[in-house]
Amino acid sequence: MTTETSLAHGRSYLAIPGPSVMPDEVLRAMHRAAPNIYSGALIDMMPGLLADVRRVARTKHHVAMYIGNGHAVWEASLANVVGPGDSVLVPSTGHFGTSWAGMAESLGVTAHVLDFGKRAPMDLERVADTLAADKAHEIKAVLAVHVDTSTSVRNDIAGLRQVLDAADHPALLMVDCIASMGCDAFEMDAWGVDVAMTACQKGLMVPPGVGFVFFNDRAAARRAEMARVSSYWDWTPRAHADSFWQYHCGTAPTQHMYGLRTALDMIHAEGIENVWHRHEVLAEAIWVACEAWGKTGPFELNIIERAHRSRAVTALRLQAPYATALREWTQSRIGLTLGIGLGMVASDDPNWHGFFRLGHMGHVNGQMIMGLLGGMQAGLRALDIPHGEGALDAAAEVIARG
Repeated sequence: MTTETSLAHGRSYLAIPGPSVMPDEVLRAMHRAAPNIYSGALIDMMPGLLADVRRVARTKHHVAMYIGNGHAVWEASLANVVGPGDSVLVPSTGHFGTSWAGMAESLGVTAHVLDFGKRAPMDLERVADTLAADKAHEIKAVLAVHVDTSTSVRNDIAGLRQVLDAADHPALLMVDCIASMGCDAFEMDAWGVDVAMTACQKGLMVPPGVGFVFFNDRAAARRAEMARVSSYWDWTPRAHADSFWQYHCGTAPTQHMYGLRTALDMIHAEGIENVWHRHEVLAEAIWVACEAWGKTGPFELNIIERAHRSRAVTALRLQAPYATALREWTQSRIGLTLGIGLGMVASDDPNWHGFFRLGHMGHVNGQMIMGLLGGMQAGLRALDIPHGEGALDAAAEVIARG
């Protein structure tokens, strides 16, 4: 007979920043026999599917679909516009900006990293100074992460475009929207983004396995200047397929496409602006709760200024070893899985146990967020972790206002 009662039986809640919670409708759409890949519904689906995913990115330009994760679309985007000997500028605000720079380096590209730390957005003045110093325009692209999933910082992409324009610099603006698309407001065309990328496992609410690269005519012109791009990464036949197999350079990710079709239907039925508003409200509920807990004890939001916080993920600091202890308690005792800290310190550093993250992206609603926060408060009390009071009341007020 166990000495501790577990309340984890029942439907678990995965509150990590991707893979996100998947709607039952998406899972049901995917649960079918393999379809014909040579004629029929799957082939007929593709034009509308690509049109609707462009609507989420807020672009009228081109999109290429890849079988892969976020790292795959990083490489796909780079392979089409830069090659060995080229240079890129990477204003990094966390683990994923630095990692994207590392991928560029692995392709023979020189990555100039401006490191802005892990608690603040990019400093646009420093970016402007770097671009102004590049008199020969050796920098071919600026690689910016809209929301860095590790730190939960949200960068000013429209402002970055203004910096490029003010400097009269021809570098392409390339933006990682893997954590943000379908959660945080993003306007590819209105903000002047040349290349954007995302993957399906976060705001698009589909299991990992499919990614997208969106590109405008400026980026397409750069692709035309490339000496070579491998047939697999080349975005041109994927975006302008003459035959169905060209969309994926081979066999299509069949079940993912059915799931994606349903997910896009759900997003557009709600309306993308309403999706953004829902994420805004739910994020604020989390913020006010965390701010209340932080009035006493070691609980702290990683990003202090609200204007710089993501609406999809929240990175938190809780003095080691409390963060790990809280995650282990909520998962084993009440069926709530919180996200690990990522890239804040080395994994073998004892302080690694002082960081964790909350994912609140995609298929989430008010009662789920209140349940998430209530579960965390139960863990804080069970483990005697010092914390302030009034968190749930503050969150409930935000939810009540809507």
